[in-house]
Amino acid sequence: AAIAQKSGKFQSEIVPVTTTIKDPETDVSQEITVSQDDGIREGVTEESLSKLTPAFGGVTTAGSASQVFDGAAAVLLMKRKTAQKLGLPFWGNMSRPRIMGVGPLYAIPAACKKTGIDVKNVDIIELNEAFASQAVYVIEELGLDLNKVNPLGGAIALGHPLGCTGARQIATLLPELRRQDKSIGLTSMCIGTGMGMAAIWERE
Repeated sequence: AAIAQKSGKFQSEIVPVTTTIKDPETDVSQEITVSQDDGIREGVTEESLSKLTPAFGGVTTAGSASQVFDGAAAVLLMKRKTAQKLGLPFWGNMSRPRIMGVGPLYAIPAACKKTGIDVKNVDIIELNEAFASQAVYVIEELGLDLNKVNPLGGAIALGHPLGCTGARQIATLLPELRRQDKSIGLTSMCIGTGMGMAAIWERE
């Protein structure tokens, strides 16, 4: 994620926001422009992560869980003929599986079966990292290619704003398909209460 941010790969999907903040200690106000995510922790190593202790027992630490994060994202969805009528460019189309399954482990195969696309033929996979253990489990159980999963980083680095992650995944996936000159992408996430969702995207 740090490499992707430094190379400017997120710039096309982020709209800068200008706001005024007040220093609680000095009571001085200043105007700032937020133009990039500030949760990415550059310089994190396996050694530094290994020194963190579990937060609730078990194996989950502050380094293997997504951050508490504020954010917003929007995706403009419409019929192809509407986009053509309005003269709007379209970057991808979404397959529409009716049965989502329970959790990414089941939602991904269901989406692939519904669309007739083998997961091995998916070029880029945006798999939500609510927790590292959950993401690793899905990757191992489905035999996903690690080189295709979250190539620009996932929720542990970028954050996981509730209600925003699905749109954020799409906003990251479609530009990266173009950069890599690839065709098929997949987004998937857990929703809570045991549910999950997955969608197949084709670059236009």
